[in-house]
Parts: sequence; C-alpha cells; structure tokens
Amino acid sequence: MNYQAHETAIVDNGADIGAGTKIWHFSHICSGAVIGQNCSLGQNVYVGGAAAVGSDVKIQNNVSIFDGVVLGDNVFCGPSVVFTNVNNPRSLYPQRGNYSSTFVGEGATIGANATVICGHKIGKYAFIGAGSVVAGDVPNYALVVGVPARQIGWMSEAGERLEMPLSGNGMAECSVSGLNYELIDGVISSPKE
Repeated sequence: MNYQAHETAIVDNGADIGAGTKIWHFSHICSGAVIGQNCSLGQNVYVGGAAAVGSDVKIQNNVSIFDGVVLGDNVFCGPSVVFTNVNNPRSLYPQRGNYSSTFVGEGATIGANATVICGHKIGKYAFIGAGSVVAGDVPNYALVVGVPARQIGWMSEAGERLEMPLSGNGMAECSVSGLNYELIDGVISSPKE
C-alpha cells in the first residue's frame, strides 16, 4: 500500500489509489474508484465506484464524488462542495445507473459550498466562487459566481484575476507567474511566457 488512510477511513477492495495519496478521517472509497497520485482527501469524503480523481487533487471535508464525476489533475474542491449525478431525482422512481457525467478540467477550483449540477463540463483552470450553483458549462480560465453561476471574469493558472473583457479580444499578464494570456473571440489560449 503506497497511500495513507486514517484508521477510520473505509477503502473497499478494488479501489485504485495512487502513491502518496492521503485519505483522512471517516472517508469512504468504493470499489472501482480511481484516484491518482499525491491527492489529499479530507474528512468525510466519499468517492463512488464509477468516479475518477486525477493526480495532485485536493478535496476538502464533506465532499461526495459520485459516480459519473471525473476530476482532472490539480483540481481543488473546497469544503462541502456538492456534485449531483441525476437531473430529475425521485425517490419513488430510482435512477441508479442512469447517471449524467460531470467533467472538471485540470487545475480548476471549486469554492466551498458550491453545487455543480451534473451533465456539464468545467474547463481547465476555471474558478467557481464559493456558494455558486453551476448549471451549465464553464469555459477554460473562467471566473463564475452566483446562483445560477455567471461569468464575471477570467483567472490565471496561478489563481489571479486577469484584467480582460468577458468577450472579444484582449491580453493580460498574471502578476504571480508572469505568464501572458490572450483572449481571441472570447476564448483564452494557453498562456505564454
């Protein structure tokens, strides 16, 4: 076993957990779950058997990664983030196995108490503000907040807000990394030195 799990954590046989990953108090990792290397799963985290977590992911306390949710590398999930996996849940009409997928791109941040409605894609390095409800796709590098979440800006890979228009064309430099970002027709390209 190349990962660490607190004695109160439950890790079912058949879970695939990468080296260096730490699983804290009262967490449950189901058989079939795939978790990359060097992740940190806080207290009371649940990972379903048909969920996937990339490497170097930080999942704070009280987060459930349900079946159909895929987190890319370097994703950050704040405390009590909620993922759904059924669009129209009913207790009387169970929909087990009829789950919609949710993809969270590399380096994205999802703030505390945010809710991500299933069936959508969160782009790489996107930033979801705390308490937001994501009910649609989020572009790469977008900063979204509110209920429902709406884009109010752009974020760098280092987590700094970029001074650029929401649409059209523009350029900005990240004050932390020094990388330059270019907005072309409302889409940000990968940063350049």
